[in-house]
Amino acid sequence: MREIIATDKAPQAIGPYSQAIKVGNTVYLSGQIALIPETMELRAGDISERIHQVFQNLTAVCESAGGSLQEIVKLNIFLTDLSHFATVNEIMAEYFQQPYPARAAIGVKELPKGTDVEMDGILVISSY
Repeated sequence: MREIIATDKAPQAIGPYSQAIKVGNTVYLSGQIALIPETMELRAGDISERIHQVFQNLTAVCESAGGSLQEIVKLNIFLTDLSHFATVNEIMAEYFQQPYPARAAIGVKELPKGTDVEMDGILVISSY
């Protein structure tokens, strides 16, 4: 049976989808962009500030599902400019410890709300 995961500590869905869906101990995380949950406005500043906001949003959804960011087994990162790849790596190392999740970093033409970074992933909760 699937369970809808929702929290007000992450941005509300901006379309017909859930923040995450939990099936057993697996959680499928919808894409998160750098929206500030309280205002639903994009985080201002440089891309590093938006990357941190995305990780904060993902953390909130993971915790709402009963897990943690560290339990993400697959992370997808979408960037409108792949020259930010090194910045993503540097910031990701602040949020994850080994073993790191499997990952893809994909260059795309554009993202929702005109942002420059989005991430989604799959979480497997080990304490299920």
